Amino acid sequence: MLTNPDFADEFDIAPYREYDPLLKQQYTNLMSGNWAWKQAQDVIVADDPQTDGAMYCPLILGTDKTTVSVAMGQNEYHPVYMSLGNVWNNVRRAHRNAILIIAFLSIPKTEKRYANDSRFRLFRRQLFHASLAEILNPLRPFMLKPDITCCPDEHFRRVIYGLGPYIADYMEQIVVTAIVQNWCVTCHTQRQHLEDLCKGFNVRTREHAKSLARVCNRKYLWDTYGIINDILPFSDDLPHADIHELMAGDLLHQVIKGCFKEHLVDWVFAYIILEHGETVGHGIWGQIDRRLAAVPTFPGLRPFHQGRDFKQWTGDDSKGLMKIFLPAVVNFIPPDMTRAIKYFMEFCYLVRRSIQTEDTVARITHCLERYHHYRQIFVTTGVRPEGFSSLPLQHSAFHYPHHIRQFGAQRALLVHYRVKAYQSCEGTMAALK
Repeated sequence: MLTNPDFADEFDIAPYREYDPLLKQQYTNLMSGNWAWKQAQDVIVADDPQTDGAMYCPLILGTDKTTVSVAMGQNEYHPVYMSLGNVWNNVRRAHRNAILIIAFLSIPKTEKRYANDSRFRLFRRQLFHASLAEILNPLRPFMLKPDITCCPDEHFRRVIYGLGPYIADYMEQIVVTAIVQNWCVTCHTQRQHLEDLCKGFNVRTREHAKSLARVCNRKYLWDTYGIINDILPFSDDLPHADIHELMAGDLLHQVIKGCFKEHLVDWVFAYIILEHGETVGHGIWGQIDRRLAAVPTFPGLRPFHQGRDFKQWTGDDSKGLMKIFLPAVVNFIPPDMTRAIKYFMEFCYLVRRSIQTEDTVARITHCLERYHHYRQIFVTTGVRPEGFSSLPLQHSAFHYPHHIRQFGAQRALLVHYRVKAYQSCEGTMAALK
């Protein structure tokens, strides 16, 4: 990827700060974020003649355990894919060889009676981290000492590599960060307080986790901090890498398919059943499906000829439903429920922008605050009588303003990687067979 001449005019050799005409900072590519700026200052030390003036090259990694069914049958694969943080987001979004699968992780299996055994789960997680550490081991010497490499513009530069943002859905995130399920992987918010509005959160760090491990026992770490002390994360052996700082948001699985499709949409239909009963409620469901099916053909609108009643939802299906869902249900839900959906959908569209400014980040925060206020309607109507503490995906939305300032525009960086991964899985495995 570094020597690909196609990237010559769409490649950053150094972090930068970008401002709009009103002199407000704006965020686009990864190298325009605050994280890349700080990381280069920490890694490219001017006092060291070996690293002074070197080009910092962050590696964007991601993992996604998936089932490939189109060409390969019901087979599970665990691909590891990589991209360069120096490449512009539009290149990565267009899949111009800016995302590559570099490995397939082993998926250990056992008899059903041992599947939930704590020792087997520990072995499976430690194998995951040991595999990633081995995969990145060839680059480790060049994370401290520059490697002379030809760049896309055909200039040779001294390159220092580093671990960049890590992309994964929530279930992968808790494995990567060695955090207990239903805890936040980014901040120290207690599991029972995840539904509270997140302001001024304390970011987790590996140094803090190691300090706690020296004075606290395993059970206390698990119950009080949500830390799994038995696992050594792969990033601990890499210089200038803190896996908690590098966990970036996953728009597709956390926000679009998670918070919107699996939460809000399902909660609306659960409310209709609670309010009107089974018979009338299913009749209203039928009316909503007919409204969804009646949407006229138009560029950018996805047809739902059978309403929402089909088995497997893709990311494109969920994004298509988001465009037409509110008009279809507005007559059947309370005003506060409409407002909650409205503010969350506005949040979704704002975080998917390719260019973010401080004004849009402030608007994102405002939408989250209003959504946090109006979503209480799901508690008062009995849809979520237990609240939202058990939903870390809902809590993760409050970290998106921080992610944007750190890593740039989230949509261009993080949404489209899985399409490439799925295509590469099927093509690569078919070629191997």
